[in-house]
Amino acid sequence: MGSYCYRRYVSRLFQNSGKLNPKAKSERRDHESGFSCNSHKLMLYNDIIAQSHPGGFHILPLGLRSLEKLTRLVDEEMQAIGGLKISMTTLASDSLWKQSGRYTEAGAELFTLKDRHKHEYCLGPTHEELVTKLLASMPIISYKALPIKFYQISRKFRDEMAPKYGLLRGREFEMKDMYTFDRNEETALVTYSTVCQAYDRIFDRIGVKYIKVSGATGIIGGNLSHEYHYLADIGQDSILLCDRCGVRMNKELAVEDGSLPKTCQLPATKCELQEKKGIEVGHTFYLGTKYSSIFKATYKDQDGISAIDYNMGCFGLGMTRILQASLETLSTENSLRWPKLIAPHQIYIIPKKDGPRGDEYLANAEALSDALTQRPHLRGEVVIDDRMSLTIGRRNVDGDRLGYPYIVILGVKALESPAQFEVIDVNRGETTFMSTDQLMTFADSIETI
Repeated sequence: MGSYCYRRYVSRLFQNSGKLNPKAKSERRDHESGFSCNSHKLMLYNDIIAQSHPGGFHILPLGLRSLEKLTRLVDEEMQAIGGLKISMTTLASDSLWKQSGRYTEAGAELFTLKDRHKHEYCLGPTHEELVTKLLASMPIISYKALPIKFYQISRKFRDEMAPKYGLLRGREFEMKDMYTFDRNEETALVTYSTVCQAYDRIFDRIGVKYIKVSGATGIIGGNLSHEYHYLADIGQDSILLCDRCGVRMNKELAVEDGSLPKTCQLPATKCELQEKKGIEVGHTFYLGTKYSSIFKATYKDQDGISAIDYNMGCFGLGMTRILQASLETLSTENSLRWPKLIAPHQIYIIPKKDGPRGDEYLANAEALSDALTQRPHLRGEVVIDDRMSLTIGRRNVDGDRLGYPYIVILGVKALESPAQFEVIDVNRGETTFMSTDQLMTFADSIETI
């Protein structure tokens, strides 16, 4: 197959075009509809997501392309530390949750149902019970095989009382959850640190400013926990920070353990704590033997006889929440701004509109697209705006609104010799004129996943 198969045309993509800005709504109506979150409005308006029912959303082609890129990024980092990808059932027997004691703790947030035989199940918001039962059901494993690091990326469910903010607080969501099994507390904490470092790399590569704080263990349990947050006014978590002495903690933790500080102290100095709002996008837990002891999940120690409870950790990334929280953090009031690495497409080509040489401009745009997509990292990453009846300016507005990282305009100078292209870095708001060779060199530098 030739390079033609990599061509993408705006007229053939399922994306919102033809409107300049999202319809203005009153602040009161936005709030009542749950739309007081800017990213929610932009994602609905630009066909990134579509609502199915309160708290449930379809992820449309552009949104799914971004989510799939984020998934590849997470897969790379999880497998780099020895993660083994699995896929567990969504349905969990209610008896497992009752055995762990979390059935009552979860309360109304747990979706429950009965099958035709009157057996009761729940839709898992997290899978500690299932994965521990899985290990317990296997032939006893030697200590030499540890640590085990199982992870999955799958749909999870939570019966939110008042879902709002789109994917940030819905009833179903995509989550990456990892469960680790170690010999003892010492090795489990080494694994815990290793996974946290992988999380640091994931968020560093996404490129949105984040903060890591000590967190409460809540219903999941354990005695050590950290959270990753994007700071945002709509965040539902309160984060306590001090840049001078390094305090980083969720206010919930301070309240939970009765150590809520009003100030933090350094020798001869007094630092006032700041309180900021955060959107939680990742959470890590050291669990110890909380679940393994309940489900009798054991490994064979080096004496070949002793059966010892696994020391466990669990680690979550809210995939759909990362996607929207990134947009909430980066976007303008009327235009999407994606983290470049997970933008649905990288390059948006706009040829000059119909006229005496209209066909020639479109043909040159196609040739440019073919040249760019011959580079393996840009296959599927280039879109041609083939709405040739519209002006360059009108189409440039759409490219900016949808947040393509780079817009390449083929004007009159693109047909001259030597050719010259107008290249706009949308995130930086910078425009550069490039020759063909310069454009190709620049394209080689674009990072993709």
